[in-house]
Amino acid sequence: MESILQAVSEFIRAHAMWAGPAMFAACFGESFVFVSLVVPGASILFVAGALLLSGTLPLVPVVVGAVAGAVAGDGVSFWLGRKFGPGLVNVWPFRARPDLLDRGIAFIRKHGGKSVFIGRFFGPARAIVPLAAGLLDMPAQRFWAANILSAIVWAPAILAPAALMGDAAKRIASEEELVLSALMLFMLLGVGGACVLSRLRS
Repeated sequence: MESILQAVSEFIRAHAMWAGPAMFAACFGESFVFVSLVVPGASILFVAGALLLSGTLPLVPVVVGAVAGAVAGDGVSFWLGRKFGPGLVNVWPFRARPDLLDRGIAFIRKHGGKSVFIGRFFGPARAIVPLAAGLLDMPAQRFWAANILSAIVWAPAILAPAALMGDAAKRIASEEELVLSALMLFMLLGVGGACVLSRLRS
C-alpha cells in the first residue's frame, strides 16, 4: 500500500494537470467498497493537501475531483447493495469476512438516516455503510443527500489540515488565505447541509 501511495504522489507532483482526475480516482477507490481495502485514498488526498499551498497543485480541480470521486464511490456501492442484496455475502471480501457487512448493517441500524453522513468520517465504515444502506433499501433521496453533503465536508476536512501542516503554511500570502477561506467555506456548507439532512430525516 505504501508503494501505491508513493507512486500516486510522485505522479500528481509531476503532472499537476491530472490532479483532478487523480483525486477522483483516489477518492472513488477510498469510497468504493471493493477497492477501498487496497487504495489509500485518504492518504493520497492528504498528500495533495500538503501540495496545495505551495502552488504545486491547483485548488479547484483537487477539491472538485475529490468530492466527485467520493460521491461516485458511495453511489456505486449503494447501487450494488440494492441490486444484489443478501447475495453479497458470497462475494469477496465478505465471503472471507462476513463481519464487515454485519458491521455496516449494525452501524445503519444504530445511527439511522445519519449513518451515511457519519460513516464517511470513520475509516472502517466509510466504504461499507453505503453498500449496507442499499442492501437495507434506504430511501434514495436520503442516501444521496447524505452522500453529497458528507463528501463536501470530508474532502476539505482532510485537505485543509494537510495544507496547514505543509512548509508553505509558514509563508501565508493573500492567495493562500483565499485557498484556506475556500476550504472553510466548503466545510461550512457541509455543516449547513447536515442540518438540512436532519430535517429531511425528521
